[in-house]
Amino acid sequence: MAQERGYHVAVVGATGAVGQQMIKTLENRDFPISKLTLLSSARSAGKKAVYNGQEFTIEEAKPESFEGVDIALFSAGGSVSKALAPEAVKRGAICVDNTSAFRMDENVPLVVPEVNSEDLKTHNGIIANPNCSTIQMVVALEPLRKKFGLKKVIVSTYQAVSGAGAAAVDEMHEQTKAILEGKEVEANILPVGSLDKHYQIAFNAIPQIDKFEENGFTFEEMKMINETKKIMHMPGLQVAATCVRLPVGTGHSESVYFEIDADGISSNEVKTLLSDAPGVVLQDDPSEQIYPMPAFCVGKNDVFVGRIRKDLDNEQGFHMWVVSDNLLKGAAWNSVQIAETLIELGLVKK
Repeated sequence: MAQERGYHVAVVGATGAVGQQMIKTLENRDFPISKLTLLSSARSAGKKAVYNGQEFTIEEAKPESFEGVDIALFSAGGSVSKALAPEAVKRGAICVDNTSAFRMDENVPLVVPEVNSEDLKTHNGIIANPNCSTIQMVVALEPLRKKFGLKKVIVSTYQAVSGAGAAAVDEMHEQTKAILEGKEVEANILPVGSLDKHYQIAFNAIPQIDKFEENGFTFEEMKMINETKKIMHMPGLQVAATCVRLPVGTGHSESVYFEIDADGISSNEVKTLLSDAPGVVLQDDPSEQIYPMPAFCVGKNDVFVGRIRKDLDNEQGFHMWVVSDNLLKGAAWNSVQIAETLIELGLVKK
C-alpha cells in the first residue's frame, strides 16, 4: 500500500456508512497514500477494516491520533468534528469535514469541486463538505448560473433512508417485512431519532427531515437554502426547499425549479449545456422513457439530470430532475474529491 510520494491519510468515523464508503473510494481512486490511519469512537475501536487487501485495526480517535497526518477525512458526527478537527489542524493536518459543524462558519470554505474549488485556496486547515442534497443540486445548477445567471431555486427532495444512517435502513427493511406479513409495525428512528414521535417509513413518505425551526422550515431545508447561497457566493439568491424522506435505500432525488437571468433560452440549450458539465450525466429522452432513477445511480460518483423542460408560464423558468448516490457524491466521493483537488492545487504540505 505504501507509496513513496504518498500522504498520511486518516479517516475518522471509519465504522460508519460514510466512513466505509470513504475507505472504498480512496481505494477505488488509487489515492496516493503512504500511511492510512482508521479512527472511530472508543465504542467501535478494535473493529477491523480492509483497504487494498490489507486488514487494519480501527483505533480510538484522540488528539494525538493526528500526529503526522496530512489529510483527515471526518464523518463521525458534529461533536466529534468540533472537538478533534482543531486538534488535527494544530498537528498539521488538513481536515475535510462531512458534518454540519463548520459549514456556515465564515472562515471555513464549503466546497463542491465542480462548483467552487478556488475557495480551497482560502482554507485555514478545515474544509466543510456540504449537505448531500445541496451537493447534487449545485453541481447541476452551477453550469446554468455561469452561462445564464440564476435568480430563483425551488427544490423538493425525495431523500433515501440511508441519509439517516444504517439503523434507519434496517428499520425500513424490518417494517416492510412486518407489513407484508400482516404484523404490527415498530418505528423508533424516523423522522428524527431524538424526538418523542416516530413514524413508519415503509410504504410511506415523511415530509420532515431533521427538526423544525421557528420559521416552519426544517433544519435540513435551511441547510440547503443557506449552503447553496454560500457555495455559489450568491447571498441574495432566492432559494426554498421542502425535504421529504421516502422508502428508498440509497440515492436522493430532487425536483428542481429554477429561474435564469436570460430570455429566449430553450430547454435544448439547457440540456446541451448540462451534457458537457463536469460531474453531470444527462439522461433525458422522454420518448424512450429515459430519466434518472435512484435504483440505477447507486455506486456511481456522478450527478444524473433529466426531465428538463421549460416552465409553461415563466419565460425564464425551468424544471429538472436530479438524482445522485447520497453516500458517494453526497458524502464520501465529494470528500475524497476535495482531497484530490487540494493535492492538484499544491495545497497539501507533508
